[in-house]
Amino acid sequence: MTAGEPPAAAGRRDEVEVKLPCPDLDLARESLRRAGGEPRAPRHFESNDLFDDAQDRLAASGCTLRLRRTDAGATLTFKGPARFEGGVKIREERETGVSDAGEAEAILAGLGFTRRFRYEKRREEWTLEGCAIALDETPIGRFVEVEGPPPAIRRAVALLGLDFASAIPYTYSRLYAERRKDDPTLPPDMTFAKS
Repeated sequence: MTAGEPPAAAGRRDEVEVKLPCPDLDLARESLRRAGGEPRAPRHFESNDLFDDAQDRLAASGCTLRLRRTDAGATLTFKGPARFEGGVKIREERETGVSDAGEAEAILAGLGFTRRFRYEKRREEWTLEGCAIALDETPIGRFVEVEGPPPAIRRAVALLGLDFASAIPYTYSRLYAERRKDDPTLPPDMTFAKS
């Protein structure tokens, strides 16, 4: 737990973050540099698969089971239901690296979980004010995620020149589901067009 984070149950890690729309990631990157931000990971591609059982019980309870693949490896993540305090989203998060994404997917299938949704993004990672900053390019727009202690999140958002009031409480899967309601011709998964 980072200093300033709300107390968590023993052995539990909470993800504390905000997601903000950001049409100009180049401007956000320049703001990070000017504010003394440190690059953590260069721009890279991520493919994220969300899993659930046949009754969608995880989604119904506000939980997420995700298998993320990048060129650097794969990570299995569980996220608990979200709660909001002072405009910041807080949820339990447990994750671990997996050596073989295909085998991890086979294990999940053996436990009764199937892939329900895939979303892709190109992500660049920075640190600023003790926060992890992600610059995300997705098929439905550009976003900045800021994760850290709530006071530091607010400072980082201000240094980036973003409006804290524009924070979006939704996950990428929920944002895409809402977009598909407006445009049912969109494909079932939030993926980049293949060239």
